[in-house]
Amino acid sequence: MIVAGSDCCGGTGIKGYLPCEQCGDLRTKEDRGIKIPRQLGRGPSSFIPVEEILQEGTERAQRQLFIEAFVSAGRVDNITMVMGLHPEYLASFWKTQYLLLRLDGPLPYHKRHYIAIMAAARHQCSYLVGFHVAEFLKVGGNPGWLQGLHCAPQKLRNLNEINKILAHRPWLITKEHIEGKDAMQEVEVLMARMKLLQECQLEEEGVTQEEMETRFELEKTESLLVAPSVDIAEHALPPNVLCFVEDPEFGYKDFTRKGEQAPPTFRAQDYTWEDHGYSLINRLYPDMGQLLDEKFQVVYNLTYNTIAMHSGVDTTMLRRAIWNYIHCVFGIRYDDYDYGEVNQLLERSLKVYIKTVACYPEKATRRMYTHFWRHFKHSEKVHMNLLLLEARMQAALLYALRAITRYMT
Repeated sequence: MIVAGSDCCGGTGIKGYLPCEQCGDLRTKEDRGIKIPRQLGRGPSSFIPVEEILQEGTERAQRQLFIEAFVSAGRVDNITMVMGLHPEYLASFWKTQYLLLRLDGPLPYHKRHYIAIMAAARHQCSYLVGFHVAEFLKVGGNPGWLQGLHCAPQKLRNLNEINKILAHRPWLITKEHIEGKDAMQEVEVLMARMKLLQECQLEEEGVTQEEMETRFELEKTESLLVAPSVDIAEHALPPNVLCFVEDPEFGYKDFTRKGEQAPPTFRAQDYTWEDHGYSLINRLYPDMGQLLDEKFQVVYNLTYNTIAMHSGVDTTMLRRAIWNYIHCVFGIRYDDYDYGEVNQLLERSLKVYIKTVACYPEKATRRMYTHFWRHFKHSEKVHMNLLLLEARMQAALLYALRAITRYMT
């Protein structure tokens, strides 16, 4: 983050700020009437004020993690700052990223970063595209490939179809793809609903499988009504991102649409992460299954037993509802889960935010972020985003690994 004027390093020379002589030079240019670019936002997040990140972060962030980030990269980047609100998850996230991008593996380093560029471009994330472009060049990648996907080797271009499907409609993945491609009212209401649901679970006699399936189908159908406001303008891809994307019009499409034949529901019990996906990915990429599983477990079980201003709260039910709702949006059903809990615990504004970030993150707005859980801490909202991130990743992995299993058998 390089900015002019008030963000002078003050003589410290801290990375991320202009050295004093540069600051002075820019001010001189301003005095001459030369326009100097200004940053659009201040701090690591456009949604969370930097003061509040620092304030919440000091409550539990482990300074050692930030020191390690600074030593290894010369700076503490924005993602690290935000994820630092949950240091246990950040540590797990780092280990997985390190194995994926830094340690010896089946792919050369430059190809790993090029695949990351393709994935980030698919979701219009200019920040990550720029980051991995720099890393791609740093590890000896061919600059010519950066002119666009059409300049990359065929083997990488062959991943485009799988990349776009996993990014937007993972239920379309088949073995053929593998084969052919080498508020104070607000908080109290939520807690009351959680308590009521817990009491009902103790008193309620077994619900039939037919009823459980009906509740899932109802939630899946209602998810059609959950979408960003229609007044959100389409985002035009900048040329430096568009060149890595083929078929840019291909995007998320609701799993179930009126008047169309829906793909079959993915029954989680038929192909589970624990019994099938974990072992397969460990065979294909040793140790990766263990690290992914650790990351899923850390974020799913992460809790400080708080909700807004309340402490000593069991949030298991809420975390499970968020995770299972994301999987529901992508057509995955758990036979032993009562989807009636989703409607009880997740307000509409939260569903809108979850579906937007999971399905078309480029359309997420600050208004969506501020509109749900208005009286919750930012760290609690960040935790919800981490749950969303990992549940979304696991959903795509389940579809992809199931297709690979079918191909191998």
